[in-house]
Amino acid sequence: MRVVIVTESFPPDVNGVAHCALQTARHLAARGHDPLVIAPAVAGDAEIDAPCPVVRVPSVPLPGYPQVRVALPSRRVAATIAAHRAELVHLAGPFVLGVRGMTAASRLGVPAVAVYQTDLAGYARTYVGAGEAAAWRRIRTVHTAADRTLAPSSAAVRDLAEHNIPRVRLWPRGVDTVRFRPELRDEELRRRLAPNGELIVGYVGRLAPEKHVELLAGVCELPGVRVVIVGDGPSETTLRSALPGAVFLGRTTGDALARTFASFDVFAHTGPYETFCQTVQEAMASGVPVIAPAAGGPLDLVAHGYTGTLVKPHDADAVTEAVRDLAHAPALREAYGQAARTTVEGRTWAVVGDQLLGHYDEVLGARTAVVA
Repeated sequence: MRVVIVTESFPPDVNGVAHCALQTARHLAARGHDPLVIAPAVAGDAEIDAPCPVVRVPSVPLPGYPQVRVALPSRRVAATIAAHRAELVHLAGPFVLGVRGMTAASRLGVPAVAVYQTDLAGYARTYVGAGEAAAWRRIRTVHTAADRTLAPSSAAVRDLAEHNIPRVRLWPRGVDTVRFRPELRDEELRRRLAPNGELIVGYVGRLAPEKHVELLAGVCELPGVRVVIVGDGPSETTLRSALPGAVFLGRTTGDALARTFASFDVFAHTGPYETFCQTVQEAMASGVPVIAPAAGGPLDLVAHGYTGTLVKPHDADAVTEAVRDLAHAPALREAYGQAARTTVEGRTWAVVGDQLLGHYDEVLGARTAVVA
């Protein structure tokens, strides 16, 4: 099958859309298909060893958030889809580049599957205090035009249905259970991060307003607790002031990230706008108990009282109390961590990738039936 993946972000970018697009391309190539990726150009000469050709279109940094690049109008999208003789177009988190991909697919008569990955309406509330309705109008336009929309969580499926987006199916995300595993717990790293044997509470993700990492301020004040922050972003300077005593490791990837995850005692995620939340799954694969908001993607991932604790969104006191409870219960932390690892062992990218191929087959079959 010849598939063009049109994605708003792709490695070396580090975010959920980029990671999922890369895993999709890898799985297609591994299963003998012929993928090609269209993505925004990256700054400088940074590139990766991709599993398929990657066509970059001109882009500019997002004002106020230069780590995010936005594609500029380009005829290259339609030309690339046509030249690849695509049988299906996969739109990863479509909003700017994906809209052009959808338009091109429609004009060429190529079926399209759109993957909903980002709560753009939530981001509009966070960054501009308005624009939520406009964000949903744009989301509705591109996803309604697609043959099928794939949502990563039950909460995302409900959100899309409430905004009258048709043909929505659930498609979760996979996790690398070989890279992320409990055995990578690193005592030397733990001694560097917490030299007095403190309980290590970790956060991994972008340092941006919508993540509300400042909710960990109360955790920083708990005796015998060390907060470790992994990631970068526009909020880093503010957070260094808001989280006294926290250790900031910056952007960490690959095996180093896996060792860091496994070396946490508790993983705390604070963002309430996650359509899925891959870092929660990676923490669970690492055998680490999770504290997360009872909103969005974590509702599907965290079994409250079994693999971790779900807390009221935006509630700093609830986060602090959840950490305090686990800090004094080592046996409970161990039980949660073991259950978390067991829960995700069947959620590999190979399993999830084959589910995606099933969606592709159904979409292509429906198109064939209409033509017949």
